[in-house]
Amino acid sequence: MTALSVNLNKVALVRNTRPIGIPSVTRAALLALEAGADGITVHPRPDGRHVRAEDVAALSELLRGWPAVEFNIEGNPFHGLMDYVAQVRPHQCTFVPDETGAFTSDHGWDLPADAERLAPMIEQARGLGVRVSLFMDPVPGAMRFAAALGADRVELYTEPYAQRFGSAGEADSLREYRAAAEAALAAGLGVNAGHDLNRFNLAPFLAAVPGVDEVSIGHALIADALEFGLGATVRMYLAEIRRAEAMRRAG
Repeated sequence: MTALSVNLNKVALVRNTRPIGIPSVTRAALLALEAGADGITVHPRPDGRHVRAEDVAALSELLRGWPAVEFNIEGNPFHGLMDYVAQVRPHQCTFVPDETGAFTSDHGWDLPADAERLAPMIEQARGLGVRVSLFMDPVPGAMRFAAALGADRVELYTEPYAQRFGSAGEADSLREYRAAAEAALAAGLGVNAGHDLNRFNLAPFLAAVPGVDEVSIGHALIADALEFGLGATVRMYLAEIRRAEAMRRAG
């Protein structure tokens, strides 16, 4: 079944508005894990507006006690990400081409144009024993270039799908993502997905797009947690993943 990795950036964002250490990022991680989350994701940025170096170290230490749970650190490999990868050696690093001042991630890598500069970063991460996922737009023709670079997975950037969800363009969008996932699988890549997935659009996406190993969800999940509580919210998202499995079997 598709794994759920909980992105804790927004917990850290709230914490950073006061110098008193609450809400605790590690406590949030523990609540998510106790509710059944399969992984924890963080995206440290150079300006420190979300998770910071001390959070990455603390989460790495916490997850030593949860050997079945994956730690995913994402970010731009040219903006300090590799320091974190070398220090804590997470299970997975997701390379995202966001700029230093970007509000949020808003596009994938341009392959093959970015291939030459990405290649040594991928080699470095894999040399540390860390799985590499490349944040990619749903472009089927780009998947073979990701595989040729030595990436292990791609993470499909799903905001365009989220924007079209519930509209006349939803079916076309799902066909685009299905084609991209099929191309990635054919190239020998694993498939992740993330960005603006929520408890309404998640199951239809997973039911239509084959072979998704993992979804990374932060903003919507943390927003729902303000209403329902973090543990209950994680269980809601896991239920949506199970619902997607049932939809696939029925379809």
